Amino acid sequence: MAFSAFGHGGEDHGAPPPPVTQAVEPRAATATQEFEVVTSLEGKKLVVYVDRFASNEPVAQAKVEIEGAGLKGVASETAPGTYVLDVATPLPPAKHPLTISVEAGDSIDLLTTTLDTSASVTTEVHTRGWSEWVVRALSGALLVTGILIAVRRHRRAKKGI
Repeated sequence: MAFSAFGHGGEDHGAPPPPVTQAVEPRAATATQEFEVVTSLEGKKLVVYVDRFASNEPVAQAKVEIEGAGLKGVASETAPGTYVLDVATPLPPAKHPLTISVEAGDSIDLLTTTLDTSASVTTEVHTRGWSEWVVRALSGALLVTGILIAVRRHRRAKKGI
């Protein structure tokens, strides 16, 4: 039995869409019973996100002090739960220990974490080489051969009964 093939209507099979790339900034996370803190190095700014550990609620109007990796200072609040400290000199690629002090109302906590700036992020587009196509073609040929052998055995068994 042969299947008929139908042509398709005027779809555009032009250039493929550009690959999606996403830069990932160095991040570090830490938590205590009171607070959960995520730090992110975004260009020349160290962004610190502070949430309540139990409810994941942003901690607003807190005093957030950061020390370590050549940094020392009080971060300023840019949004509820988001604090920013300017980085004067770029951090070299390494693992930088940070100590973060959070004071919010009656709650005071000292957190430590390590910001790893050594991992370089590469965005690479995967292109299929000839070897990948050979493996796919051989796999397809093996599958078709297996199906043909199974059909042939089934027909011989049917004739023999």
